[in-house]
Amino acid sequence: MQFGDGFSSLKTALRFISDSMAKGGEWEKKKNQNGVNAYQRKLKLALIGQSIFGQEVYRHLQKEGHKVVGVFTIPDVNGKADPLALAAEKDGTPVFKFPRWRVKGKPNREVVEAYKSVGADLNVLPFCTQFIPMDVIDSPKHGSIIYHPSILPRHRGASAINWTLIQGDKKAGFTIFWADDGLDTGPILLQRECDVGRNDTVDDLYNNFLFPEGIKAMVEAVQLIADGKAPQMPQPEEGATYEGIQKKENAEISWDKPAEALHNWIRGHDKVPGAWTVIDGQMVTFYGSSLLDGPVPPGQPLAIKGTTKSGLITKNGLVLFGNDGKMLLVRNLQFEDGKMIPASKYFSSDDMSVIELTEEEKKMAEDIKSIWKGILSNVAVIEDSTDFFKSGASSMHVVRMIEEIKQKYGGLQLQNEDVYMATKFADFIQMAVRKLRGEDEEEELVIDYVSKNVNNMNVKMPYQCFINGQFMNAEEGKTYDTINPTDGSIIAKVSYASVADVDKAVAAAKDAFENGEWARMNARERGRLMYRLADLMEEHQEELATIEAIDSGAVYTLALKTHVGMSVQTFRYFAGWCDKIQGSTIPISQARPNHNLTFTKKEPIGVCAIVIPWNYPLMMLAWKSAACLAAGNTLVLKPAQVTPLTALKFAELSAKAGFPKGVVNILPGSGGLVGQHLSEHPDIRKLGFTGSTLIGKQIMKSCAVSNLKKVSLELGGKSPLIIFEDCELDKAVRMVEEIKKMKIGDPLDRATDHGPQNHKAHLEKLLEYCEIGVKEGATLVYGGRQVCRPGFFMEPTVFTDVEDHMYLAQEESFGPIMVISKFKNGDVDGVLKRANNTEYGLASGVFTRDLSKALYVSENLEAGTVFINTYNKTDVAAPFGGFKQSGFGKDLEHFHCRFHKTQRRYQCEISKDSYSTQPTV
Repeated sequence: MQFGDGFSSLKTALRFISDSMAKGGEWEKKKNQNGVNAYQRKLKLALIGQSIFGQEVYRHLQKEGHKVVGVFTIPDVNGKADPLALAAEKDGTPVFKFPRWRVKGKPNREVVEAYKSVGADLNVLPFCTQFIPMDVIDSPKHGSIIYHPSILPRHRGASAINWTLIQGDKKAGFTIFWADDGLDTGPILLQRECDVGRNDTVDDLYNNFLFPEGIKAMVEAVQLIADGKAPQMPQPEEGATYEGIQKKENAEISWDKPAEALHNWIRGHDKVPGAWTVIDGQMVTFYGSSLLDGPVPPGQPLAIKGTTKSGLITKNGLVLFGNDGKMLLVRNLQFEDGKMIPASKYFSSDDMSVIELTEEEKKMAEDIKSIWKGILSNVAVIEDSTDFFKSGASSMHVVRMIEEIKQKYGGLQLQNEDVYMATKFADFIQMAVRKLRGEDEEEELVIDYVSKNVNNMNVKMPYQCFINGQFMNAEEGKTYDTINPTDGSIIAKVSYASVADVDKAVAAAKDAFENGEWARMNARERGRLMYRLADLMEEHQEELATIEAIDSGAVYTLALKTHVGMSVQTFRYFAGWCDKIQGSTIPISQARPNHNLTFTKKEPIGVCAIVIPWNYPLMMLAWKSAACLAAGNTLVLKPAQVTPLTALKFAELSAKAGFPKGVVNILPGSGGLVGQHLSEHPDIRKLGFTGSTLIGKQIMKSCAVSNLKKVSLELGGKSPLIIFEDCELDKAVRMVEEIKKMKIGDPLDRATDHGPQNHKAHLEKLLEYCEIGVKEGATLVYGGRQVCRPGFFMEPTVFTDVEDHMYLAQEESFGPIMVISKFKNGDVDGVLKRANNTEYGLASGVFTRDLSKALYVSENLEAGTVFINTYNKTDVAAPFGGFKQSGFGKDLEHFHCRFHKTQRRYQCEISKDSYSTQPTV
């Protein structure tokens, strides 16, 4: 037996354990990080408090081996126990439910005696609304610790999260402190903090940080106390604040403030008690505030008491103005009678007709009525006119009602806001049925477009991040210009996603995968959605090709046929695979034959990240995302920073095709920021990347260090094309001769053969590449210069007399540059050695009439794809990917090949003068 650090001998260890157990501690054997048995001291705990947070702290402490000797919580409400009480009662832990701990200002002796009977070493108060006497606080030998949702000494008091937002703090967090006789003034044990996003809500802070990290920290704090390592750091008085609970009468909006201050006031009061103002003589409460950048949107003016400038009812909500001229947007409004509406519908009449319910829907209505009755116990009969809130329900009852309905009807996805928008029972049932039928989904998609009249059509381009089924500004409000490479003009200001946007998108994708409609959808329904998406892409093919041409510089005719055409084919191909992903049964040898069955299943991975390059933007998106979606995964995709627009148009079409919220998320922005955070994110389970080898290595490292996520990489290439003397030489060199005849110009001109380079920096890199080639002694046969016209145009370029040691022969240009080297006729092995003398292995080709030579060369070329008597002809049914430092993993083809160790692709041109070769293996 071995002991952890600090035990020099068995005798010492046994004496330490014996002494500690005599003091009331317990010990548990655990494996330390070296796999050696070690002992940790465990405590007897009293948990005082309530709520789901208290329940989770209880469960985690139990799991860690601490013994909860008593749970002290509030009495049942309407016959329903608090979540903490439910968990403890299920485990057989003693539960005490006291309405109060003091009577007339003095401790209730009966309650205190019941508490002392459990013999706790430590009191843990995760969330407690009752006043606990100091006799109880100081009773255990280790005292009491309390969780508080602020960075103390700032925001002492019961509404700390709200005041963190109201005051515009840039940091939020929580403190676990030792209880004393003051109000949140005791010594600090530990603190944790997080950044506050410009549009974070109380729910965002609580759900994303304060709740999950708070649970972990409470367990950590208890173990620190058990180990005798818990600090007691006095709270500084400098910076200390105390704010009380906000009441409705104090929550009126004072309008003479900057937009950010107004936004903080509204979001800090969301949902309780609600910031309000007076509109048309009645109190109206605002919910769902966010800062708004850009030009003032069109809308209908709305006079608001106390404002110097009227608000605007727009298609996205109510736009308000601060005294600094900046804007904020409010999405929901609640009236004095409790009814809540989307702010965008303020001037709209409620013309929705009453729908007739099916028998199954009538049964659901009765079940929901029973749930309302269980909550509204003071109401004798639930009628159509019964108002949820006027009958005594509170915001806590909203959560309870939603959760109880979800337990019975998992397919009905309700949000808290739905209850506020349909407070009467009849309205609530109508809303629930419409949601269940999916009748309310189409109008939820709101898109701001940049529109341009180009290519004889009106092209409409989304420019915002697409997260959880909605287009929205980036969290930090930043934008960047996407440039038309034909003339250098600005196409649009595109949202510049931040780390917070990545977290939001990944959370949405994870929720959609684990809990949403996508998680319950059968494979054929997935296929139906993908076919529908392919149809929509085909319907919009001219628009997509036009966007591709102006954003990436692709020649329109090529974009229409290949970029868009193959993208449509890809989605149709994988749509057909959705219900054909199969496992297998495996015969096994056991002592009793035929009594055991082993089978495998292929299951979706989870949330996948996709990072695509600027060449073939839409096609690269399709190659990677179609297989991902067909398998049942959800995705977060980052398009290249310089070509975001077709990806965002794809997001629009995916929503219109009916893909559930959170399944597809698109984040334009920086690879170093968004791409890097995706590679590090613990909730991403696979990442697919196309780009440079250097960045691919960094991504692979980040994926390994973070959570060992799966990775597929299509990286750089230096693709050799070997032309033997016995080939159709005219066919092989035709492309070289044709270069001089190519028309360079506007990619939207149907006669154009060669368009611009994608962006200025890449054009400059290609020109430098050519300069190096000339300096090293290669012969520049044609091109190598920038075309004298606006935009980023370069002449197609041909170099000859290139030797293997030269920069041109070693490094990828990724541009319209052909490098020609000679080899000795008949020296097959010699040219193979030269062709393989590179760290890349993406694609290659061979021209020859000799079938044996073609097979020999193709089998010995170290490249993922070998073209024979043709080049760069791809198909969705054939895999594509590289060897060596060109990456690993394959795009396209059917699913089971994804699990093969290697794949090599052979493709040949078949005609009466050529030979076929073996198919893809």
